[in-house]
Amino acid sequence: MARSLKKNPFVANHLLRNLNMLNTKAEKEIIVTWSRSSTIIPTMIGHTIAVHNGNEHLPIYITDRMVGHKLGEFAPTLNFRGHAKNDNRSRH
Repeated sequence: MARSLKKNPFVANHLLRNLNMLNTKAEKEIIVTWSRSSTIIPTMIGHTIAVHNGNEHLPIYITDRMVGHKLGEFAPTLNFRGHAKNDNRSRH
C-alpha cells in the first residue's frame, strides 16, 4: 500500500539537513547514506548521494527523471555474473 498523501514522502532526517545545508552554501558534496527507502525529492536534483548496497556506497547523481523513486532502486544489491559454463542441468 502506498504512503498517505497527507504525510509527505519519506526522506531521512539527516538527508534533509545535509541537503538544506549544502543548498544554502551552494556547494556540491557527496552525501553518504544507508537510507535506501528514502524518496527522491526535487531539492535533491543535481546532488550526488552515495547509497549503501550492503557492501559499499555507490555514488548516484540525482537527475530530474529520478524524482519520486526510492534511492535503493539505483543501487543494486546483487551482481549477476552469468551462468556457469559447465552447468548442463537444464539440457538433457
